[in-house]
Amino acid sequence: MSEQHRIIPVILSGGSGTRLWPMSRPESPKQLLALTAEETMLQLTAQRTHGDPRFAAPMIVANEVHTDVVEAQLGKVGITTQTLILEPVARNTAPAIALAALAAPDPQAPLLVMPSDHVIADVDAFLDAVARALPTVEEGWLATFGITPEKPETGYGYIRIGAEIAPGVHRVDRFIEKPSRRAAEEMIAKGGHVWNGGIFLFRADAYLDTLAIHAPDMLAAARRAMDAATYDSRGHIHPDTTSFAASPADSIDYAVMEKAERVAVVPVAMGWSDLGSWDALHAISSCDIDGNACDGNAIVIDSHNCLIRTDGPRVAVVGVDDLIVVASGNDILILPRGKSQDVKKVTQELERTR
Repeated sequence: MSEQHRIIPVILSGGSGTRLWPMSRPESPKQLLALTAEETMLQLTAQRTHGDPRFAAPMIVANEVHTDVVEAQLGKVGITTQTLILEPVARNTAPAIALAALAAPDPQAPLLVMPSDHVIADVDAFLDAVARALPTVEEGWLATFGITPEKPETGYGYIRIGAEIAPGVHRVDRFIEKPSRRAAEEMIAKGGHVWNGGIFLFRADAYLDTLAIHAPDMLAAARRAMDAATYDSRGHIHPDTTSFAASPADSIDYAVMEKAERVAVVPVAMGWSDLGSWDALHAISSCDIDGNACDGNAIVIDSHNCLIRTDGPRVAVVGVDDLIVVASGNDILILPRGKSQDVKKVTQELERTR
């Protein structure tokens, strides 16, 4: 592969991470926290391609309020960004990726779009899947990576796999919204379906061309924002606020992938999780013989299948089962395991009473 067509990792780091409240907050969202290792989620994401000659330095799209911490975290693991694009407002993933595609040094450069807060346990399997997708992507296809499902999960979207168009690469037959339990069980039993993991590979120009067809107002706003962008003393890009705020807010799935003509999926089993809840963290954590996943400042007695996390006060639980207890700062969250999606009710109430 030529130097100019090395794959450019595009790491999306603009999320607020409210589903992991109270540790994750808008000022310190989950991608900037060390939840699964000593490194933060952002650092782990950037390290997946670091040092591999097939990849260029990463482009990061982040909230401008996180500029210093993003730069500091990447510096701590020896990663220098190619470009840091600082969103003045959040407009969801499709406009954020448009900014990166417009900033790409070559329009035919392949972009590997990765959320900054996902877990991938088997990095080699992931990189093998990227290599399988690349020849198809270089022909102008948009590719996504379909996660081999482990159970009938209702919290993820699904992809129905179509005809094989290259070894290990298939046409997307259909994107499926988050299903009911029964529908998920049927898809798992039938086979031929994968979870939509939200990781993508495509040429910058192919993405922009598709956006021009299906979301022209979004593309126009992103172009205006980049044309009027300013650059700070560190070379970071600040898209024009007014122009970017005028963009429709939409995800890449809805705005592009579900509408494009040539969309491919690469099925892969790579130990993936979007870490979208405290239950998801418990599921991938190392547990004691009683099923408890706890950090060092927790005391657990006669209890089973609990998740205990604290970044301050000592937390002690006695004689309880299936609880999630998270203490951070002045806030404590307690709820039954299996109900951690209800954290959104707390954040909604906090927003309402702010």
